[in-house]
Amino acid sequence: MKDLELKSFEIISNVGTARSCYIEAISYAKKFDFKMAENLINDGIEAFNSGHKAHAGLIQMEANHEEFPFSLILMHAEDQLMSAEGFKIIANEFIDVYKRMKENDLK
Repeated sequence: MKDLELKSFEIISNVGTARSCYIEAISYAKKFDFKMAENLINDGIEAFNSGHKAHAGLIQMEANHEEFPFSLILMHAEDQLMSAEGFKIIANEFIDVYKRMKENDLK
């Protein structure tokens, strides 16, 4: 149980960082600072991948017939994982829109 909780918090921490990076990237894109936005997206991807790796490890353990009790913490971690992935998609779309605005000088 302890290992499951630790892995769950590892997921939550990493994907929370990723989601924050994605949101901050939108703020920089809004100011037309696309270099900083890109850096934040890349930082977010790195953090997300760490959380995803921890999640994949749990899936592999279960595939090896290790049983886990129901855990609200793990459910929350998976919810945060999916939320962060959605924010990445939205952030990239916003960045693209701000780039187009800048190209067309629409401020």
